[in-house]
Amino acid sequence: MGKREASAPCGTGCGEGRKNAATRIFETARQLFYQRGIRAVGVDEIVCQAGVTKPSLYRSYDSKDHLVAACLESYAEEAGDQLGDVLAAAGDNPLAQLRAYVAHFAAKMSQPGFRGCPMSNTAVEFPESGHPGREVAESCKIEARERLVGMTRRLGIDEPETLADGIILLIEGAYSVHHIFGSQGPGTALIQSADRLIDAHLRR
Repeated sequence: MGKREASAPCGTGCGEGRKNAATRIFETARQLFYQRGIRAVGVDEIVCQAGVTKPSLYRSYDSKDHLVAACLESYAEEAGDQLGDVLAAAGDNPLAQLRAYVAHFAAKMSQPGFRGCPMSNTAVEFPESGHPGREVAESCKIEARERLVGMTRRLGIDEPETLADGIILLIEGAYSVHHIFGSQGPGTALIQSADRLIDAHLRR
């Protein structure tokens, strides 16, 4: 790993000096984008917080937009791994997997610093098509829906896609209202609402 650049505009501590510039830029940007929003965070703040120079950022990423996309791709990979572990722990029963799926997203809302889904947040900030970050967000959401539909189809119910979409709406809604009401707001009804929706489809 490279040493910290001598011309870095802001200090980041001795431990950070062991990381190369690209790693510091990425980790700093990912944290700031999630905490504050993408448009609210500029390149100058990223390099200052990372303790590197602006040319270092552009040697690693063609633009801020490409840095945004890289951060979202990292979120998607991390989230996929976490969800894979949750589903594996639930066993082969599709109903148990589906309930574990909902519980996984419900648990995220109680974590410190939770600010909703990075993909949904990005889609709101960048409504225009073609933005690298929005493209990652759209791809991630499409893959997530396909994964959920795959689970609901294994239940052997009528209209598995409708159930999957209903669960998506509940999760997205819970994450959205969290911005206003916090962890003790309407989002606490996510698991109970999802259970009732699942049971209604199973009874059909």
